[in-house]
Amino acid sequence: MAATVSDGGRGPERWRSAQRGLSRLLVRDVRGLRRLIIPSRLARSMPDWFAAVQGVVDQYAQASAALGADFYDGQRADAGVPGSFTVPVADPPPPEKTEASLRWAVKDVWERDPDAPQTTPAQREPLEVRLVQAEKKAELVAQKLVADAGRGTVLEAVRRDRQATAWARSAALGACAFCRLLAARGAVYKRDTVDFRAHDGCHCGVLPVFAGQRFELSDKAKEWERLYQQYAAPHSGDQLRRFRRALAEHDPNPLPGSF
Repeated sequence: MAATVSDGGRGPERWRSAQRGLSRLLVRDVRGLRRLIIPSRLARSMPDWFAAVQGVVDQYAQASAALGADFYDGQRADAGVPGSFTVPVADPPPPEKTEASLRWAVKDVWERDPDAPQTTPAQREPLEVRLVQAEKKAELVAQKLVADAGRGTVLEAVRRDRQATAWARSAALGACAFCRLLAARGAVYKRDTVDFRAHDGCHCGVLPVFAGQRFELSDKAKEWERLYQQYAAPHSGDQLRRFRRALAEHDPNPLPGSF
C-alpha cells in the first residue's frame, strides 16, 4: 500500500490538467452561443440562450464527472486498498441552478434608469460593454458548474467508500490566495465533509486519502503554509488579506492579476 500521498502528485496534476482542457472547450462552446442573444430583442432571445447554455453545461458536466470518477479509481488503485468500489458519478447540475447562475451573470444587461440611485456603474455602461461583461461572467459560472460535477463525484465517493478516510484540496501554482490557503491546510477534511468551497473559475481538485496512507503537503503548499503562519495566522480577522499580501511579496509564483 502506498505510504504517502500528496497534493503535488502526478494524479492530481493530471486531473487538474484534464479539467482545464475541458474548461477551454466549454468556454469555446459557450462563447459560440453568444450569437443567440439579439440586443434589440433581449427579452425574447435570452430564453433561447439560457436553454442552449444549459445543454452545453449538461454535456460537459457529464464529462467532468467521468474524469472525476476515473481519477478516484486511479488514486484508489495506487493506494492498494482492498475490495472493490463503484464510484457514484454525479448528475449534471439541476436546470434551476444553472439558470439562476446564468441569470446572475447577465443581470447587468437589462436596461435601467441611469439616474436611479440603485443603478450601478456597470449598469450604466453601453449595452455592448454590458454584453461583453455578461459573457465573461457566464463563462466563469459555467466553468464552476462543470468543475463542480467532477469535484462532487470525488467528494461523494470519499463519503461512501469505507476505505477513504479524508480528503485534501489540491491547488495549482496560479491559484488565488483563498484556494492556496485552503490547500495549505492539508487533509483536514474528513469523509463526511462534503462542502467544497469554490469560486467561479476555480480549478482546484479534491484529493482522496485512503486507510494506511499518510498525507504530505507538496513543496508549494508547504511554502503557502509557512507564509500563512509567519505573516497571517497571528492576526485574527485579517488573515486572508495578510496572506494575500504575503503571497504577492514573497511567493515566486504571482497571484492572478498581480502582474
